[in-house]
Amino acid sequence: MGRRKKKYESGTATAYISRNQAIKKLQLTLQDFRRLCILKGIYPHEPKHKKKANKGSTAPKTFYFYKDIQFLANEPIINKFREFKHFVRRLKKAIAKKNSNAVSRIRSNKPKYKLDHIVKERYPSFVDAVRDADDCLSMCALFATFPKTSCTHIEFIHLCKRLIVEFMHYVITSKSLRKVFISIKGIYYQADIAGQTVTWVCPHKLGYQHPTDVDYKIMQTFVEFYTTFLGFINFRLYTSINLQYPPKLALNEHELPDKTKDLCLEQEQLEERLSALSQTLKTVGDSVEEEPQIDVFLSSDSGDPDDLEKAKIDAENIKKFQNLFKSLKFFLNREVPRDGLTFVIRSFGGEVSWDKTVSVGYSFPETDESITHQIVDRPMMEKQYLSRYYVQPQWVFDSVNARMLQPVEDYFPGVVLPPHLSPFVEEQEGDYIPPEKQQIIRKQKGLDSGLGEEEEEESEEEESEADGEDVESEVDEEQSEEESEEEEEEEEMNTKHIHKKRKQVDGSIEQPKKAKMAVHAGKVEMVNIGQKLQRQEAEEKRLAEMMIPKKKRRLYQKIMYSKKKRSQEARKLEEKRKVFDEEKTRKKKRKS
Repeated sequence: MGRRKKKYESGTATAYISRNQAIKKLQLTLQDFRRLCILKGIYPHEPKHKKKANKGSTAPKTFYFYKDIQFLANEPIINKFREFKHFVRRLKKAIAKKNSNAVSRIRSNKPKYKLDHIVKERYPSFVDAVRDADDCLSMCALFATFPKTSCTHIEFIHLCKRLIVEFMHYVITSKSLRKVFISIKGIYYQADIAGQTVTWVCPHKLGYQHPTDVDYKIMQTFVEFYTTFLGFINFRLYTSINLQYPPKLALNEHELPDKTKDLCLEQEQLEERLSALSQTLKTVGDSVEEEPQIDVFLSSDSGDPDDLEKAKIDAENIKKFQNLFKSLKFFLNREVPRDGLTFVIRSFGGEVSWDKTVSVGYSFPETDESITHQIVDRPMMEKQYLSRYYVQPQWVFDSVNARMLQPVEDYFPGVVLPPHLSPFVEEQEGDYIPPEKQQIIRKQKGLDSGLGEEEEEESEEEESEADGEDVESEVDEEQSEEESEEEEEEEEMNTKHIHKKRKQVDGSIEQPKKAKMAVHAGKVEMVNIGQKLQRQEAEEKRLAEMMIPKKKRRLYQKIMYSKKKRSQEARKLEEKRKVFDEEKTRKKKRKS
């Protein structure tokens, strides 16, 4: 007979370990165990059969994978934790004995450790690190706004601020910013870095009281790892575009350091000028901007010239979008959020300045006549220049999200602003699209011709009908061609029949008139690539629907039914919006 298996010696019971058992195994305190798990990226897991993992007990416990705890047992940082405990014990003894020499000697020998090897373990490739940079950037941007307290050390606050400023300088130089949105939590940014989409949020700089019910020690442990992690990313990004790291400013001849003497100390001049984000950085060697060339792979097996044209159009649009504010000069009033606006404007090729009494880093005064836009957040300005536009800060963010400069008259000081739409919402087919976003889409396509509100609504309806007709016409092109051929054959038969009748009546046949020979100037056939690609997509969709097998036909019908329901909900929302707009126009008429 085989050996009988004992209960809870295999399977789920051995795959998991409770937190208390893990602490005993590693011989650590609960605080050090939490800290080690955060640094190494180990998190608790919920077993499927909790009673089996708990060996028959139903008591609530936190479980970890047993293999993760074995992985932690070989970590060299555990020895540093034990050395630090011994250091604290010796320091307390020396302080209690009032031995100042021993206290200074022990403090100078404080044990230190690095997290470089942990970063390399968790992120073996640079693309993996960039993909996981969202939480890192958000946490560092939040920690940089904290005041100095007993829970938050000033070293980490300064380090987080420096690393975030370095990352923002890279985004400005590489022009990789894509989306911006202002919310209650802060300003959301999205950038395209190394082919990965990175989204982070920077909190508003307000004088509010920070919450006291938050465990700042756990937050500081995360920041301890994230600062090392972000330092690696910044160094790699700077070297990829030939920027000097640590960053230094490329000062021009007219920019003198004497301007900052009254505003900050000499030791803080470089740091303050870097955090202003208004000046360019020093490069290593000659940094030549090369235009990205599209690789062409055209062969009989794969490759399509239409795809190549589409890629070229996308590359041209991105290049145009990256230079959205090129040749524009902005002056910021003291009441507007300076950091966010400077970062966004400089990311798209614009120049920014402010009053010299506001902060370090200004580049030109308010009296400069070459200023094109002045950002104002007050109802009226006493002194105004005719050579520039006065707009509210939302104009900058809406122009970036629309990928084109918005009309300035909608953002004048004191004017009720249009709704600030989120660029992170991507409407699917059949979803409700607000009329403001429809207007932006029309402008992007070049269909808007500056009509009034009522004419715009009519044009929207006509365009929606035209879009539906285009799709139907693309599907029915073959049928219309066949019908036209049949009509031509019928006309030929009718003409033959008429000639026969005339021959019977008159006894003579009328000779058809010969067309005169002529030569006309040739015209270049203009091919609309957008319409061509749209027709191709519609034809591919139609063929794909025809080739759906019977087994998957029902699933396809369910998907189409859900789309139909979504379109019905969108119609209801459109009707509600129409009623709202009608009431708004009535109120305006009554007031007038």
